[in-house]
Amino acid sequence: QVQLVESGGGLVQPGGSLRLSCTTSGIIFSFYAMGWYRQNPGKQRELVAFITSGGNTNYSDSVKGRFTISRDTAKNTVDLQMNSLKPEDTAVYYCNARANYHSGNYWGQGTQVTVSS
Repeated sequence: QVQLVESGGGLVQPGGSLRLSCTTSGIIFSFYAMGWYRQNPGKQRELVAFITSGGNTNYSDSVKGRFTISRDTAKNTVDLQMNSLKPEDTAVYYCNARANYHSGNYWGQGTQVTVSS
């Protein structure tokens, strides 16, 4: 019954912006830290950004200053605002929900982000 659904991916030019959204259902949203990860074929999935239940954020050095993660408790969603996009940002982006006090760990299906002219 747990479902995470990403949206907002697509093709964007270098220097452009894109906003990813993750809609959650089946979880008590406030009990979970939320994160965005990305992965390219043949490479390890990497953490892009995460936000705790209390709103504390952390970013990968590669995206710091360009990406912003946020969560909306009213809508049970987490967004990733991506600015100044670079070709190396190209990846499948995954939404993740990690429970604070138990082993719950859920993933969305991913959304493709391609940064290219």
